[in-house]
Amino acid sequence: MANQLKNEKSPYLKQHENNPVDWLPWNKKTLQKAKDEKKPIFLSVGYASCHWCHVMAHESFENNDTAKIMNEKFVNIKVDREERPDLDSIFQKSLGVLTGTQGGWPLSMFLDENAVPFTGGTYFPPKDMQGRPSFTNVLNNVSKVYSENREKIISQVSQMREVFKEFNRKDSVLKQNLEPFVEKMIQYFDEDNGGFKGAPKFPQFYVFDTVHYFYLKNKNEKFLKPVENLLSKISSRGIYDQLEGGIARYTIDEKWIVPHFEKMLYDNILYVNLLNHFLQNKNSKYLKNKLVQTINFINSEFTTDNKLLGSAYDADSEGVEGKYYIWKFEELKNFLKDKFEIFKKKYQITQEGNFEGSNILIENKESKLSEEEIKICTEAEKSLLKEREKRIKPFFDDKVQTDLNCYWLYTNIYSSLYLNDEILYKKTVSSINNIKDKLKDNIFHCYNKNKEEVDVFLEDYAYFSLLLISLYEINNDKASLEKSIEIMKEAWDIFYNKEHNLLQKNVLNNNDLFVNPIDFGDNNIPNGNSIYLFVCNKLRNITNDDYWAQKIETLSKTFNMYIGYNFSQMFSYLKILDICDENITISFHGKTDENFKKEILKKFMGNASIIYKESSEQSFVVICKNKICSEKLNNSNQINEYIRNKL
Repeated sequence: MANQLKNEKSPYLKQHENNPVDWLPWNKKTLQKAKDEKKPIFLSVGYASCHWCHVMAHESFENNDTAKIMNEKFVNIKVDREERPDLDSIFQKSLGVLTGTQGGWPLSMFLDENAVPFTGGTYFPPKDMQGRPSFTNVLNNVSKVYSENREKIISQVSQMREVFKEFNRKDSVLKQNLEPFVEKMIQYFDEDNGGFKGAPKFPQFYVFDTVHYFYLKNKNEKFLKPVENLLSKISSRGIYDQLEGGIARYTIDEKWIVPHFEKMLYDNILYVNLLNHFLQNKNSKYLKNKLVQTINFINSEFTTDNKLLGSAYDADSEGVEGKYYIWKFEELKNFLKDKFEIFKKKYQITQEGNFEGSNILIENKESKLSEEEIKICTEAEKSLLKEREKRIKPFFDDKVQTDLNCYWLYTNIYSSLYLNDEILYKKTVSSINNIKDKLKDNIFHCYNKNKEEVDVFLEDYAYFSLLLISLYEINNDKASLEKSIEIMKEAWDIFYNKEHNLLQKNVLNNNDLFVNPIDFGDNNIPNGNSIYLFVCNKLRNITNDDYWAQKIETLSKTFNMYIGYNFSQMFSYLKILDICDENITISFHGKTDENFKKEILKKFMGNASIIYKESSEQSFVVICKNKICSEKLNNSNQINEYIRNKL
């Protein structure tokens, strides 16, 4: 059977449609083929902007000799992890169980004919190197083992299922102090460079968002410094695009200098989200400028033809990693002319460069520029960006993901509040109405070229509900509140797994995996279960309906079980469980001045539940924490004093 990817919509799968490998998509027909032919499955999982996915494709999947081995000995399946996050989640965990190694992309898994994994890895080179076996040796060895021990491997099916069941056999804990888990993480922070110690280095913004939340709660400086350090360092170094804004995926070094140049939508959402929270109580003109720049970058460069946001920009252009972003010394000197010396001073430009003989722009925080020099640098940056735009851009994965688009719009709403930017606010509301219209009949996970995909996941429901509830909280939009209630109840019906007391990642009756995919840890964005819990808490407070209180009790009990087992991956839960416990509500009574209301909303950035109540009296505000409430508050001074002394 020839390569079958030409009819797929995923940009990642389309990249492989001309490979000599007989690639098949993941579906029931393909899985049945493996059973009928009694062949093992080679499963390759990646995404369109993944650099090492491209490398392995070029080295191995485009090689006729390698393809011949694959076609003869395996049923070969290619999966876009962004289309099927449930598959990616399970097989990443499987790799850890089977080999004890950390996963990543490309993910290269070998499954038996029943689609149960028995070994795997990530990137395999074309030749043996640095302890990694060549891909052809791996293929031949796996095929030999499978043919000689096929029955034994297949018998491992029940064992693998038991391993995954064991993940869910934990002792129940109704409630616990969460702050020590945050404190425990501090020892792993890099005090010099920000973030976590070691390299490669990922920002992991959601961890620091939780750390910042606990700072706001108790005003302990040990929780503020790591957040401030991370934001300050990454915003000035190579992981940040100094000309256009936006964060790269990670850096290969511990100082945030040499990035893996791909730009993912989810990383940039998390960056903006953390800046929103940090800047609500900490004034920084420098970071505020980075926030504005990155928002503009996302809204302009990620927007697709259907006015929604695509997924990612590749690291490569013209087959060279980082080519779009780096500069030769002489190139800058010749282009900037009289502005060059000042620009060089600000961005540490050298003849030898800091990346393969070229320069990645890194701010010199020690440079003391005059106001005139700053003005000159700003002009140089604008002209240099225009010059860069003449280059061939990295490939753009324009696949629209519902969960990420909803998360971005939710984040952008609060950005507009912090920035007091009415234009941004109106544009965001317009985009929200656009996605509401697209999801009014059915919720989908992906849109490719305006064609909806049938797959849908917990995160799509959870983040859409979060977006809808934000419209109610900001605008008293009762229709959005009702819609949020509707889809939250629908989500419980179609995702809730009674055996594990959690919502599973995919629809209950639509599982083509050997186990039910249940995530209790964060991945690229906060976990779907945690976001669902967050919205439950808001609905409990807004509606006073016991239905939501019961859901909170069920989920909280299960989450508390797992925190001691896997707290380092559960930071969104730490924050949201504490929010549920603190249970802060803000009730607006009567007609409230919009500017006054926005000032209050800005102080809490979504962490409190907002309630609107009719009143014949003059408008006032009541703030409650665990049902202990303030008196009627009528002005900003009263509110600030109450927050300072009572919260």
